[in-house]
Amino acid sequence: MPTYESATSRVSRMLTMVPWLVHRQGIDLATAATELGVSEDQVVEDLQVLFLCGLPGHYPDDLIEASWEGGRVFVGNADTIARPLRLGRDEALALIVALRALAATPGLAERDAIDRALAKLEGAAGDGVEGAAQVQVALEQPADDELAGRVRTGLAERRRLHLRYTSASRDETTERDVDPLRVLSVDGRWYLEGWCHRARDLRLFRLDRIESVDLLDEPATPPEELPARPVGSGVYRPDPHDETVTLDLAPGSAWVAEQIPAEEVEQREDGSVRMSLRVADPRWLVRLVLREGGAIRVVEPASMVTAVREAAAAGLADRSDDGAGR
Repeated sequence: MPTYESATSRVSRMLTMVPWLVHRQGIDLATAATELGVSEDQVVEDLQVLFLCGLPGHYPDDLIEASWEGGRVFVGNADTIARPLRLGRDEALALIVALRALAATPGLAERDAIDRALAKLEGAAGDGVEGAAQVQVALEQPADDELAGRVRTGLAERRRLHLRYTSASRDETTERDVDPLRVLSVDGRWYLEGWCHRARDLRLFRLDRIESVDLLDEPATPPEELPARPVGSGVYRPDPHDETVTLDLAPGSAWVAEQIPAEEVEQREDGSVRMSLRVADPRWLVRLVLREGGAIRVVEPASMVTAVREAAAAGLADRSDDGAGR
């Protein structure tokens, strides 16, 4: 069933849809729905509304004609709105900025096409393009362009990749076969998203932590209907099976609650923070606590308290041994 939307949103979409369909006479209904980003039922409902739209007078020759029998869409008598809507100044600037950011994608094979589109858009925008120069998109570039190029080749040719990858959270380097799905930028860093055959799950790999990439002769065969992975709030996704740890943060270490995804955060009047988070690798948490030099205290579980205490004692013992040997 068509989903609810405001009248303003629907009119805006239909004004875009009509000229799009006029220039694609006979397009398959399912294809039109996919390209327009709506359901087939929604397209049919919109076409039914078009029967009532047209020039003043309301005679049959004044109304838009629409037909979708046989699964093919035809739209006629719509010459007055057959031209696509013109971009507004803000829309043109947003598109220019987005294309400039896209052109910076590492290993991008379509850069020439993007540069041509950007040149045309900047030419059409005229003086309005000056506003785009005031917007800077900071994207970290990978140190190894050749490596990024192999990743893009794997995507374009749908070939499986063999990665040698270093995980910062687990402090280990592993080798794994990955079916690449997309390259994306999150918080200024580039990531490869793909189906990892080692984990049997969807994974994100930071490009600057990939030590090597080999293009395999095997085709990429990720499972069908993989769930979309939203990245608007960051790339980290805690595993529900990871252990939950509660920490007390001194005011000087309150930044930890802001930068590390938490289950719960309690702000206190003195500036300290109590937070609960899921931890996949206890070694990572031990390093964090020791690095902050007493500004972070593990509250629970007891096993994690013991792990931190033993690591601290071992560190003090090593220092004592070094001092005795001098």
